[in-house]
Amino acid sequence: MELHQRIISAPVDFGAIRSEFGLASAYPAEATVEARGAVDAFAGDRIDRTDIELVTIDPPGAMDLDQALHLERTASGFTLHYAIADVGAVIAPDGALARESGARGQTFYLPDGTVPLHPPVLSEGTASLLPEQTRPAALWTIELDENAEPLTYSVVRATVRSRARLDYAGVQAAADAGALHPSIAALPEFGTRRIEAGLARGAIGLRLPSQSVIRDDANDGHWRLVVEPRTAADDWNEQVSLLTGMCAARIMLDGADADGQRIGLLRTMPPPTESAIASMRRTAAALAVDWPADQPVGRMLAGLDPNTPAALVLMSEATGLLRGAAYTVVNGSPPEVLAHSGIGAPYAHVTAPLRRLADRFATEICLAHCAGTPVPQWVRDGLAPTADTMKRTDGVSGKVDRACIDLTEASLLAQRLDAVFDAVVVREANGNRPAEVFIADPPVLGPCTGSPKEGASVRVRLVSADPVTRKVGFAFPA
Repeated sequence: MELHQRIISAPVDFGAIRSEFGLASAYPAEATVEARGAVDAFAGDRIDRTDIELVTIDPPGAMDLDQALHLERTASGFTLHYAIADVGAVIAPDGALARESGARGQTFYLPDGTVPLHPPVLSEGTASLLPEQTRPAALWTIELDENAEPLTYSVVRATVRSRARLDYAGVQAAADAGALHPSIAALPEFGTRRIEAGLARGAIGLRLPSQSVIRDDANDGHWRLVVEPRTAADDWNEQVSLLTGMCAARIMLDGADADGQRIGLLRTMPPPTESAIASMRRTAAALAVDWPADQPVGRMLAGLDPNTPAALVLMSEATGLLRGAAYTVVNGSPPEVLAHSGIGAPYAHVTAPLRRLADRFATEICLAHCAGTPVPQWVRDGLAPTADTMKRTDGVSGKVDRACIDLTEASLLAQRLDAVFDAVVVREANGNRPAEVFIADPPVLGPCTGSPKEGASVRVRLVSADPVTRKVGFAFPA
């Protein structure tokens, strides 16, 4: 058997995955024509806030820019302005574009391109918050205290203009150098305080390695796997979106329609089961991780060094705590599950309407409540179908992401049968379920025969790698 040699890239064709999951990227002509001719239905009713020095933070190359922010440190806390692309204003509720996006549910991201929720002429053009372009937006204003806890919050229709397009790595580098853009100079302090507030609420955050498939620019048609480092800037920016979603949920739960009934669309998740928490405590004890009896699971995970095998094992197991996520319609009496246990509060998706159908509907409810106007009938009628569509497409999105990674893993490893790799045991064998191991180069998570111990650093042998079935397998001992 050969020792592992560095694997850089391999040819991969993702077309079969598109076909398998019925992902047709071509948009119907009628809907595309609508998108090209889209106009702002509220052009005469907006406030002009092009004076706000907004900036966007997105991955390099992204064009569907949903959000732009300006964060100010004040004498008493913070003021956040958060502009969200106003998709509801440029899509006719009864048109072909609304019907097609209602069926698609969300944008699907594959390594070789997207299957968009909306035609790119809209999502990457006229509705996107591109720099130095005047755009219609749903503008959130959130006043916060010294601890970055919200005091007041509202959303209005406005006209905005982004000043700069930033990316996460650039923001992190600027923060490290003490040279952040003035519009987000307060982001590190804000983000740190919001993260602490989340832990106090019982939020559960995972910092697992994020596998991505990227193009090998040196070899046409070749792809490689990378683990994208999660920076503090990612975490800080995430807190802006989470805060806005929590404020949106509160607006929907505290407000009422003309009949005095609550109406809303929440993102919910039931609390972890006691048995799941108990299982994690047993795993932590086996790994010699100190976990005081009165310490919440989220705070324990936040205290781990993410680069250690123990952290990899515990965070992998913690994914089992975050199950049962749903889009929950509020129509009259509040449902049994209102909160999102991973966030530790009621929460709604409102910050990515270019990429996710639910955000358009939830935003319209918040706009109506803040303006004191009735929730549009198309929103009321569309809540239940939207929740169903999101449930269906969330499932498909997860499977597509996994299939793309599995195919790339198998393609990269197909020529390395019998090679030996250094690995960390993420999960030990249990009954008919094999152990799982993580190898770092290329970054692959896969099943392993034998009985290696959880958290152990071991050497494993590659025994299978089949691009057709998209499966790989390892054996221990090597």
